[in-house]
Amino acid sequence: MTQELLPIETVAAKLGLPDEYLERMGPHTGKVRLGLLDDARFPRRGKLVLVTATTPTASGEGKTVTAIGLTQGLERIGKKAVITSREPSLGPVFGIKGGAAGGGRASIEPASKINLHFHGDFNAISSAHNLLAALVDTELFHGNELGLDPSGITWPRTMDMNDRALRNIVVSAGGKREGANRATGFLITAASEVMAIMALARNRRDLRERLAAIVVGSDKHGKPVRAADLHATGSMMALLNDAILPNLAQTTEGTPAFVHCGPFGNIAHGTSSVISHDMGVRLADYVINEAGFASDLGFEKYMDIVMPTSGIQPSAAVLVTTVQSVRTQGEGDLERGFANLRKHIGIVRGFGLTVVVAINRFPDDTNDDLDRLRSWCAEHGATSALSEGFAKGAAGSVDLAEAVVTAVEQGTAAPVSAYRRDDSAASKIFSVAKNVYGADAVEFTPLALDKLARFSTWGYDDLPVCIAKTQYSLSDDPKRLGAPTGWNLRISDVSLSAGAGFLVAISGNMMLMPGLPKESRAREIDVDDDGRIIGV
Repeated sequence: MTQELLPIETVAAKLGLPDEYLERMGPHTGKVRLGLLDDARFPRRGKLVLVTATTPTASGEGKTVTAIGLTQGLERIGKKAVITSREPSLGPVFGIKGGAAGGGRASIEPASKINLHFHGDFNAISSAHNLLAALVDTELFHGNELGLDPSGITWPRTMDMNDRALRNIVVSAGGKREGANRATGFLITAASEVMAIMALARNRRDLRERLAAIVVGSDKHGKPVRAADLHATGSMMALLNDAILPNLAQTTEGTPAFVHCGPFGNIAHGTSSVISHDMGVRLADYVINEAGFASDLGFEKYMDIVMPTSGIQPSAAVLVTTVQSVRTQGEGDLERGFANLRKHIGIVRGFGLTVVVAINRFPDDTNDDLDRLRSWCAEHGATSALSEGFAKGAAGSVDLAEAVVTAVEQGTAAPVSAYRRDDSAASKIFSVAKNVYGADAVEFTPLALDKLARFSTWGYDDLPVCIAKTQYSLSDDPKRLGAPTGWNLRISDVSLSAGAGFLVAISGNMMLMPGLPKESRAREIDVDDDGRIIGV
């Protein structure tokens, strides 16, 4: 379904990107140098549109496909447009969901390359993370001058692969020195704090400050120990020196696409890099930015974490839904499932944004169901448009593109966050739980309260909060469907991402190192005799 790819110079020319800022990585992709951000010829001028969704099913609802199709549709109606997309993790590629570069006539190309190693960004992030982990254990081995408390070390190791056997490990097994036989574990690279830092850093100076601020654990006096104390910052910067540059690619129809960073949408903020957003609004009329999972997760985190960091305010939001999503939330009944759709529309509007509902069409959807979805939206004052990007590309996304342009042009209210910066961490968690999720109250375990008190003592109480909960329900219970009421959010633990600049409040059991399913997609991926990758 892919037309012949354009030379990357042609893609860059669509954005008016000067050759001096394009670093070619082959005939069809490149990286963009950071000097663009300091060039007075390119002020921030474009409109950023957030793409979010109703509560997803395990297979996803085509949010990425819709975002890509929308970008192509905007170009089709004469707008200069670019999508800012996350880089795929190898975990899902070889797991259940498969690749994350879209599909059909709404893909980012070269999809196989993007879904696998791409330009080595994930490897660089993994290496920087693991260098810091190695320096922690080296400090213990060589006398522990910093006085690290081995039981207080919180920095794990990472790799970009689903491998459940590495969730809990013992390092320096059989050793006799301090810190030997220490329990730790691996998390997947998308869950690494270095990934979150890369996605939030505004430039190299900001990246350096954030890396230095990483807290790896505490010393024997209960004080935080940072990456700067281990003299790790410079070497981590060297490993990330190329990875900080956003990747420029193209869609199946040659529309420009930034693909950069890939933080989780629950344990982290779940969107592409701030640098790619900043470049986008300097180069294009419309920047289409996908946020992870549904509006209660990636969208909320953009509004409460990313927007205050970047200063880039969305001008409108697209809420992707499907017959499958709504019916699933109604336990098989489409009408009952509308409660979930209503709640997500309310979440977006609660942040002060105009919402356009994109009804992503699947092959087995009936016209009656699609008509019912559209009529329900009309009955409840929500603009909707059918999205057929997968099957038709730009041609199937023109109606959505026109609806988005109208929403942006008519939008007047300034978007808001769910809480104030000077609210306490507990108050911030309650604000999100009540006003976004619909919870009545928040219950903290003694461990969570102890962690909040400790981080407050360390001076981190003013950080935004990143609530890590299931993506399969608005509540913290994946089995509670629809728009649950009469429930309390349970916070079992709190962790500190000081470099990323947020507190992570953990609700339920967060899987930071997924495992492969019994029938993984790894069985389907291969290379033909001509070197073409198949099955991704």
